[in-house]
Amino acid sequence: MPAKIRLQRKGKKGQPFYHLVVADGRAPRDGKFIERLGSYNPMTHPATIDIDFDRALHWVQVGAQPTDTARSILSVKGVMLKHHLLKGVTKGALTEDQAEEKFQAWVEEKEEKREQVRKETELTKKEKAKKRKEEEKKISDERGEELAKKLAKENLKAEEEAKEETTEEAVAEETAEETPEKAEEAPEKAEKAPEKAEEAPEKAEEAPEKEEAKNKEEEAEAPKAEEKKEDEAKKDENK
Repeated sequence: MPAKIRLQRKGKKGQPFYHLVVADGRAPRDGKFIERLGSYNPMTHPATIDIDFDRALHWVQVGAQPTDTARSILSVKGVMLKHHLLKGVTKGALTEDQAEEKFQAWVEEKEEKREQVRKETELTKKEKAKKRKEEEKKISDERGEELAKKLAKENLKAEEEAKEETTEEAVAEETAEETPEKAEEAPEKAEKAPEKAEEAPEKAEEAPEKEEAKNKEEEAEAPKAEEKKEDEAKKDENK
């Protein structure tokens, strides 16, 4: 059975990388191999491929059959193209110089494409980093605004409480000032009360005197009123 060019899995779970090896077609995937040609790491972007170009070309020329994945890797590095051009040279369709010129043109074109991909990748990373920073700044500003509003609210509440305490203290002071004044007024009222009590008997004594004077006046006026009535009666008789 011919030899095969295939991948051997290495690395940890979730972080694989592979060795490109030449092995007997009957050997298990991760078993014994004849020669190691290079490595392949799919976890990077773009994927990292490192192979021995000349040894890989040699094995392809002697009939080693690459698997589909191994063929793709060899094609990326130009091994399969070089093998095809050398077949043309063997058949006389191309000269070695023409084959080498075509191969170098392909390598340059491929390198330009890889460089472009690399630049786009870097640009994408920068844009992502910039966008991430903007989002972080936006979140930070929003948190700062929320914190400022919260602090302003707490300060306003503290000021209102301080004003209420000041008002209560002022009311307490006014109450404390009014209390002695009322205490001073109480003795004055107590002093005025006996005076009013003394005035009351005097008024009570004056009241009978006024009644007696009034009765005497009425008694003095009574004879005059009778005389007046008698005079009027005589006048009426004479008429």
